[in-house]
Order: sequence, then structure tokens, then C-alpha cells
Amino acid sequence: MERLVGWREWVGLPGVGVEWLKAKIDTGAQTSSLHAFGVEEFERDGAPWVRFEIHPLQRSAADNVQVELPVTDRRKVRSSNGVAQVRYVVTLDVRLLDEVVPAEVTLTRRDSMGYRMLVGRELLSKGFLVDSSASYLGGKPKRRIRDRHRKSDD
Repeated sequence: MERLVGWREWVGLPGVGVEWLKAKIDTGAQTSSLHAFGVEEFERDGAPWVRFEIHPLQRSAADNVQVELPVTDRRKVRSSNGVAQVRYVVTLDVRLLDEVVPAEVTLTRRDSMGYRMLVGRELLSKGFLVDSSASYLGGKPKRRIRDRHRKSDD
């Protein structure tokens, strides 16, 4: 059964302790993308891993979350401004609506972007349809959490 999402949604990354994160639903992107800070590759048991921080709050380093995950892949990705870069790919559980689905996610700096995460077609193909005229069909966190995100588009 396919579920309807809006062009922007509140998502969670339960496997790394991020309960709420604003995401833009992007049917133009194949792979989902996460705004990651301080990305460093290291080796664990002979395999490549990556260490990074997630700042769930818009324009804030408060509530940062430290994450270490195995590297799934490295991919050349062309951003919306046409610049190609090689990005680390990790697998994260993403909560979209009330469903948690594993997704490949590229790590990048999205300083100039309005959302900490883009949800791409690969994740959407797991049973989601997009209503481009709607927002937050999966609901919103409580007002105190939304206020902490300090974004005027609520």
C-alpha cells in the first residue's frame, strides 16, 4: 500500500537518536542526502567507517549527535547547483510518516539549504507517493520542538 507524503515532512533517524528532523521530499534526487558536519573516514576491523555529526536544529549546533557508521559506498553526486562531488554513502533507518525504512543516505554539507535532509526516490519507492501541494502529512512534533527548529515556514 502506498502512503501519501507532502513536499516536506518531519522525519526521524531512530537508529542514531535523532527524533525529529525537517526534510524536503525531492523526487529529483535518486538518493537521500543528510547535512553532516565534521565528516571523517576511519578504519574499523579493516573496513571503512565514517564519523560525523548531525545538527537536527536548523541554523544551530545545539543538540548535535555524534554518529559512527560503516561506509556503504562512495558515489559521485551532482548537486542542485550542478556541482559534482564524491560523497560517502551510509545506511540509516529513516522514519517517514509512521514507518521506519532502511535507506542509503549520502553525507554532505548543506549549509545553504533550508532543510537538514533530502528524501530521494530510492526511499520513496518503498511505498510512498508525493502530494506536491501538501506539507507535513505525517504530522508535526509538539510546538516546543518545532519552536526549537526556529524556521519560519511552519
